[in-house]
Amino acid sequence: MSHRGRAVLAALALLAVAPVARAGEFVRADCRALIKPTDAIRFDTDQHQRWYKRFWTGSCDRLPLCFAGSPNWNDIVGKLLAKGGPGEQPTLLPKACRLGQLVGLEWAKSKQVQKISTRDLKGFKDMLETASDPLKGVEAVDAQARALIGQPARASALKRPL
Repeated sequence: MSHRGRAVLAALALLAVAPVARAGEFVRADCRALIKPTDAIRFDTDQHQRWYKRFWTGSCDRLPLCFAGSPNWNDIVGKLLAKGGPGEQPTLLPKACRLGQLVGLEWAKSKQVQKISTRDLKGFKDMLETASDPLKGVEAVDAQARALIGQPARASALKRPL
């Protein structure tokens, strides 16, 4: 084999073991190692995935009745970290990222089955903004979100259009 052929094989071997950059990953970089990668999540539909992306980024990517921009979870995590300061960040970051995945996946579902609504998101945002301690705020929202997810689908949610 020629020197060039060996060089090509060596380069291919390195690519095979190098960490793969996830194309299209939209979750903030500091959260990616703390939660399940988006490409490993099973979404109910393509629209479920697009609403999940909206939750994290504020991008409406062909979504009906969507308002782009803020709030979005990437921004909220940044604000929580700034509010918590450097001493609280090692504890706050993983909790905030995991909360984002929990809430985002549920909120992004079809309106017929979701157990966390846009109204709930607004309440969660208010709780996080008014909490004097961001870690306690994240923990309170986490408890409330888990309680909602554990409940059967709301009757009012069944009447709303997709």
